[in-house]
Amino acid sequence: MTGNLPLTALGNAGVEVGAQGYGAMGISEFYGPTDAVEARATLERALELGVTLFDTADMYGSGHNEEFVGEFVRAHRENVVLATKFGLVRKADDPAYRGIDNSPAYIRQAVDASLRRLGIDVIDLYYMHRKQDGVPVADTVGAMAELVTQGKVRQLGLSEVTGPELRAAHAVHPIAAVQSEWSVFSRDVENTVVPAAAELGVTFVPYSPLGRGFLSGAITATGELAEGDTRRRFPRFSGENAVSNDELLEPLRTIGTARGLTQAQVALAWVHARGRVHGLPVVPIPGTRSRIRVAENIAAATVELTADELAPLDAIAGRVTGERYADMAFTSAGRE
Repeated sequence: MTGNLPLTALGNAGVEVGAQGYGAMGISEFYGPTDAVEARATLERALELGVTLFDTADMYGSGHNEEFVGEFVRAHRENVVLATKFGLVRKADDPAYRGIDNSPAYIRQAVDASLRRLGIDVIDLYYMHRKQDGVPVADTVGAMAELVTQGKVRQLGLSEVTGPELRAAHAVHPIAAVQSEWSVFSRDVENTVVPAAAELGVTFVPYSPLGRGFLSGAITATGELAEGDTRRRFPRFSGENAVSNDELLEPLRTIGTARGLTQAQVALAWVHARGRVHGLPVVPIPGTRSRIRVAENIAAATVELTADELAPLDAIAGRVTGERYADMAFTSAGRE
């Protein structure tokens, strides 16, 4: 136990982290304006309450997120497990552009750039953010393994991969963690990659475990979002999809009222329960820029839902309308 959080394994190398992590993406962009002072205070509060795995990526804010998180990490280096990612490429002159590059040359360039922005000597967990079409994941992991040998990276991770891809990667070099969207709304990962992770001893790191805020009940339609908020383009927040998806939240509201929990806490407790069902460690990484919300989220890690409470929650994903992204080509869904 560290702070208010139990510890759980991060891969098979003897590393342990708090059973809930922190996703820092929203500090820099995508979800509307940020109060930098409150965001830094939120990072400090998360650490105080037992969070040790902090997650960023080179593309969040086009480097800004790594710089912001890096200052915090350097102040607490011995107590933080820092994860960052490479592979999603942006262009300064085209904010909407997204490409994928898994080439060895790009990986070598990306890790050095991340280390500079973070201001640290070694990255604790380095993820392939997305898989590039036509590039075998084993080849990418081979290049990533060289970074471990060079002492630039401690452990390797993958994001948005299938079970077969995870097995192919793990055969080249041990994979500590696999990251993908996993929530009451999104359960496609349970088809192949969750079982593979459980078999191989790979920790699962669910991102967007609160459905980008939808499951918390705080935001259930695009009209409630600030101008420039990327969720305005997400199908689940749009039009009739938002109306029907909001109706699916009734079991979260009912359980929350009966147990004295927030909807977000019920949703997070469900994710932790799925880890127990599948027999693998899970470290959800909800993101928030509020000290109050981060404390609420962390409290959910020790909530255990009953079978009667889980049953209506388990039924929700099959009734959700709208994809989780406007462009699902950047996910593993098409390869499942």
